[in-house]
Amino acid sequence: MNPGLSVIIPAYNEERVIGGTISRVASYLEARGDNELIIVDDGSRDSTVEIVKGLMAEHPCLRLVMCERNGGKGQAVRQGVMHSQGEYVLYTDADLVYPIEGEESFTAALEAGADVAIGCRSHPETLFALNPRHFPYIYQRYLVGRLYILIANSLLKLGVKDTQCGFKLFRGDAARDIFSRVRSYGFAFDVEVIYIARYLGYRVVELPVYFLYLGEQSSVELVRDSIRMLRGLWAIRRNGRRGVYGEPAVHR
Repeated sequence: MNPGLSVIIPAYNEERVIGGTISRVASYLEARGDNELIIVDDGSRDSTVEIVKGLMAEHPCLRLVMCERNGGKGQAVRQGVMHSQGEYVLYTDADLVYPIEGEESFTAALEAGADVAIGCRSHPETLFALNPRHFPYIYQRYLVGRLYILIANSLLKLGVKDTQCGFKLFRGDAARDIFSRVRSYGFAFDVEVIYIARYLGYRVVELPVYFLYLGEQSSVELVRDSIRMLRGLWAIRRNGRRGVYGEPAVHR
């Protein structure tokens, strides 16, 4: 019998938070039946892998997938999705800025007929919790993100308000279908996933999230990564026009 929910968490040098994250998510999943938690190590150089392995006996739902080398968040998420077996597949971030408990409303949306439910930080019902001293940084990221989403929608006709929220839930078969066609491994992969979902005719809905920011240092460098993401948009547009998303990709 396949698990009901597969939760995918990519991890790169997350030794500070991964233990607490696993304990919280695994306990949540185990209390709700047959589910699985897949940690995908993206070539960490710290003790992330050892911490995960040390918790596997305590949490039977926990699985570890290891990438041979650091290839980016997109590669890690794709590896996790393609190893998943759940009826539903959720991916989120290792720092749990979007608490796992939020999956309930996302699952309800899929049960109501959606194929993909994505978090939307600009949704009027989204709630933010952060120390006021972090507001300038978060607001800067928000402004850059809004400009990026505006460009993405202009180029790719996605029809969504937020592409980069790290909390997305899929029907399992849709997730594995979509991710089998993904070409992007960097941060633009979130856009590509939504684009492929639209390309294949899956129903995508946006839902509010609870954003809990505790001041952890982000791995995102706004200027450098924004340039890379813009280049990624052009690649997605080119691939779409060439029809390359019609068939699964060949991944090494």
